[in-house]
Amino acid sequence: MSEKKDSSSILKSPTVKNATKLIVLSTVMFTFISYWRAAAVVVGDLGSTAYYIGGIAEQFIGKIAPYFILALMLFSFAISALYLESSPLFTRGGVYRVVKFTLGDWFARVSVSALIFDYVLTGPISSVSGGQYLAGLINDTLRLNGINFMVDRNIMAMAVAIIIILYFWWENVKGIEESSDKAFKIFVITGIMGVVVISWGIFTLLAKEEPFFSHFPPLELNLSEHAYGWLKDVDWLKSIGLISILIAFGHSLLALSGNETLGQVYREVEYPKVKNFKKAIVVIFVFTVVITPGVSFLGLMLIPDDIRPHYIDNLIGGIAMFLYGPMWLRLIVQGFVVIVGVLILSAAVNTSIVGANSVINRVAEDRVLTDWFRKPHKKYGTTYRVLNLIAILQIATILLSRGDIIILGEAYAFGVIWSLVFKSFAMVVLRYKDKRPREWKVPLNINIGKVHIPLGLMTIFMILFFTAMTNLFTKPIATISGIIFTLSFFIILTISSFINKRRIMKVQNISEDEFEHEKHSKIMEHFNVEDETEITAESVGTDLEDRVLVAVRDPGNLNHLRKVIYETDIEKTDIIVMIGRVFKDKLTTEVSEELEHDEQDLFSRVVDTAEEIGKPVHTIVVPTNNAFYAIMNTAYNLKVREVIIGLSAKYRPDVQLQQLALLWGTINSDESKHILLRIVTQDREYKAEL
Repeated sequence: MSEKKDSSSILKSPTVKNATKLIVLSTVMFTFISYWRAAAVVVGDLGSTAYYIGGIAEQFIGKIAPYFILALMLFSFAISALYLESSPLFTRGGVYRVVKFTLGDWFARVSVSALIFDYVLTGPISSVSGGQYLAGLINDTLRLNGINFMVDRNIMAMAVAIIIILYFWWENVKGIEESSDKAFKIFVITGIMGVVVISWGIFTLLAKEEPFFSHFPPLELNLSEHAYGWLKDVDWLKSIGLISILIAFGHSLLALSGNETLGQVYREVEYPKVKNFKKAIVVIFVFTVVITPGVSFLGLMLIPDDIRPHYIDNLIGGIAMFLYGPMWLRLIVQGFVVIVGVLILSAAVNTSIVGANSVINRVAEDRVLTDWFRKPHKKYGTTYRVLNLIAILQIATILLSRGDIIILGEAYAFGVIWSLVFKSFAMVVLRYKDKRPREWKVPLNINIGKVHIPLGLMTIFMILFFTAMTNLFTKPIATISGIIFTLSFFIILTISSFINKRRIMKVQNISEDEFEHEKHSKIMEHFNVEDETEITAESVGTDLEDRVLVAVRDPGNLNHLRKVIYETDIEKTDIIVMIGRVFKDKLTTEVSEELEHDEQDLFSRVVDTAEEIGKPVHTIVVPTNNAFYAIMNTAYNLKVREVIIGLSAKYRPDVQLQQLALLWGTINSDESKHILLRIVTQDREYKAEL
């Protein structure tokens, strides 16, 4: 680049800082994944319950358990519908955002506290279950080889669980794309395992002399004394069929675990967002409605009643041992099942970390927690401090439970049901509070004159609410541990919010009213910042040869950016979004590494726009004396095909184009190089090809 171009864009000085020509911004918020990967992240939790839900449910409600698990899996489609309606309204959706918008801060803190309890337990129950399967395989192998030694299943389960949590903690520190890739591979392997075991199990049943349907468990509800919890001495309740059904439904509830991650993963779904989200929901539904109930049915139909109690924590491994074929082949299948089980249960740990990280970030964004939690990792751009907190809580839970899967399973139900109750109730209220057009609505809506009745939403809420109330009295472990954790976390959030509020008011010297106004304004993103001495494709991080440059400066005027993101095929073209940082003092050209407040606000809106659509962009700040010159100079150095800007409040479109064209003539020495200038407004475009 010539001296003339250098002096036009930045005035030189002896300091290193003044050599900065480009500030490159990076954030994990620009990472998007396919619907298959999104489905894999959710299935990691929702599908993993197949490994333990059948054994746990049977202990409380008897042989009818598979039917209730099937009913829960069918009902999960209705739960998914809640997220399909809410997520396009709240790109960073889930329980917290929806409840906060509809019911206010206090209810939002209660709901998010219950939800975090759910996520904190998801990791331990899944990883401990994986450890139990592995310990069971080792013990069976030792026993069949005549070795009189047994490993302690709980101790080994705890050790394996802690290793799994630490592994996925580090994967998430590296970023959602890394962790979703692992989740997808596990999803594929688990699908293969499910098809093999269920198909082989059906073949085994067909090969028997008895008719196939005679093996199905009886439709007879047989609740144990433990199933009634604190109501076990209330004899008259036991004669009410509906109460018994709700109790049984509640004891099968773990099969619903993982649905909330739909709301958390929506942000990462790539364009076209809603269409891909629908596909992800269908994939999740088909996978779980086949495998989870299928395993539970086969466990009862293949494993004899007197032997099945030994496989309560290892149900699929037990199924493998009773498949048709020689013993050596069944042992191989059991080994395969256990290895896959450890993988899918590990994926549930990943899901819990992804979900908890998203939820806590939503809370931190609302200034309930300090910005310290949201500080991005210097290398990976992830909120590693939140991830550290989640890992510590999960490991502590494993140590406190001593690897007992029943204790973890019982406690787990509290967070699952109450987070869904808050979500469904908020969605009912939202229909009346926010009447924006929906891209999709939960079906069964009745309109009588001006009265709108969301019957579908109300039905989902009522089922969840009555199940939750029943669980309060029939699951003592869940109720006690859940209330203690939820209340404790709620108090922590409330105190933290108060302290943070006072600190911000003092630092920024603002009143309480000003704080509340700022709190409810747009969220400010955090970015990793790198300063570069040359404007090159390598320094910007763009890999594709075809590029377009979008210049932005007004957070309220991003229509041109939105249009470019929608129309660009990101497989072929990179989108570079640029701010020209014009020096306020022409004599002082020192370049700060930190983003200025208006730059952070502007790029936060850029993040919102990219997230809403589901396509990534590259973001840069170019220090300059002349904004128009910086745009064309950057376009020249990056060899972009198009430059797109918004309509200026200061200049007419023809004047803008004229100035840009003149500057291009002074910069471009290659007459064969052409560029298209576009000024995009809400309803029209102005173009000039140079």
